[in-house]
Amino acid sequence: MSAPLVCLEGVRKEFGAVVAVERLTLELDAGEIVALVGDNGAGKSTVVNCLAGVHAPTSGRILLEGEPVRFSGPLDARSHGIEVVPQDLALADAQPVYMNVFLGRERVTGPLRRLDRGAMAAAATALLDELDVRIDSVRAPVHTLSGGQRQGVAIARAMLWAQRLVLMDEPTAALGVTETRRVEELILRLRERGKAILLVSHSLDQVLRLADRICVLRRGRQVGVLAREETSGDEIVAMITGLR
Repeated sequence: MSAPLVCLEGVRKEFGAVVAVERLTLELDAGEIVALVGDNGAGKSTVVNCLAGVHAPTSGRILLEGEPVRFSGPLDARSHGIEVVPQDLALADAQPVYMNVFLGRERVTGPLRRLDRGAMAAAATALLDELDVRIDSVRAPVHTLSGGQRQGVAIARAMLWAQRLVLMDEPTAALGVTETRRVEELILRLRERGKAILLVSHSLDQVLRLADRICVLRRGRQVGVLAREETSGDEIVAMITGLR
């Protein structure tokens, strides 16, 4: 049997005297969505930041396809095929859409290594068309886009560059009903393309629509990992609040 695409094994993270996450063990496979749920302060963001290379675990291990890794920083995590769609999206508002898709990985051409804007615009257009992200022009500045379109650009960027794992932190928190539905469709397309997805969401309805498995945290401790078809919103709430 092959090793999981991503595995957290007994991960613990301390900030001084505060234990943010304690003994977390979780596996993610290719083409799987795992939701991470819990109340504020449960440790969800700390788990995401450990996988994104922002924090190093105090103890425990992160394994990629069975091989232990220790990230030196976010760029190191990205080099291992891990991309983040943060809650603030990390988009450059004044730059056009295509530059945001290639942000930090710009294509250049010629001996003077000039930006190859035409190639980037063509590639971004093809990618957004493939994902059905509806934007009039990839040359439009990001600040002219709606919330759902901005989220679509961030997800498209993650899909282009992620080889293993996409970390999504509250991807629809600021969106209306219609834009939320379209973003959820994009998340499912990521899964169809074989990416592992760790989804942080306060919307249990969304979690039950999208996730294959649900990891519940309470005060930094992992209190259960549930298959979607074997649980309910009431059971998850009971685990989050300590009533179960």
